[in-house]
Amino acid sequence: MFYHLNGIVTDIDINLAVIECGGVGYAVNTTTSTLSSLRINEKAKLYISEYVKEDCFELFGFATMSEKRCFEMLLTVSGIGPKAAQAILCATTPEGLALAIMNGDDKAITAAQGVGKKIAQRVILELKDKVSKEMGKTSVEIPAAAMMPAETGTNKNDAIAALMVLGYGAAEINAVIRKLDITGMSTEQIVKVALKNLA
Repeated sequence: MFYHLNGIVTDIDINLAVIECGGVGYAVNTTTSTLSSLRINEKAKLYISEYVKEDCFELFGFATMSEKRCFEMLLTVSGIGPKAAQAILCATTPEGLALAIMNGDDKAITAAQGVGKKIAQRVILELKDKVSKEMGKTSVEIPAAAMMPAETGTNKNDAIAALMVLGYGAAEINAVIRKLDITGMSTEQIVKVALKNLA
């Protein structure tokens, strides 16, 4: 099983990069965001998600663990295959997708090539429901919430839910959120800062 590939970028194509490791070139499907961080003949490290079926074996690679987690979370949605998940992540960032799911914004998801409204609504329904169940089972601390402005407390709750959409657990989210000064920050800003710390 591949965890990551660390090698030289030898080719870049549409949503695909070739990473050479030990004399072997691995074709890795990837996203627009990850491709923008790669340069031919330079070293790169991509986190790998494998897709295996009887008639194919494909590698999907991501510059950040957050993007990989988001990709694998999308694959849990019925009717979403790796190509659709890849397309969605080409159209939006992990934090953008998480916020779209929490806000029920299907337009952000249908911006992906080949993804229609029904699939977008299914992504929102299944992943939001999953996060709601997880939050019901776990204790997510909101320290000093009473001392914060109401808006900040709401943004923090929304950010925690968005991070859970990306596959992070309550314990690791709590550990990072406790260290952040989020006063006056929007939900998206909290998510972005938290993701940097989680990475």
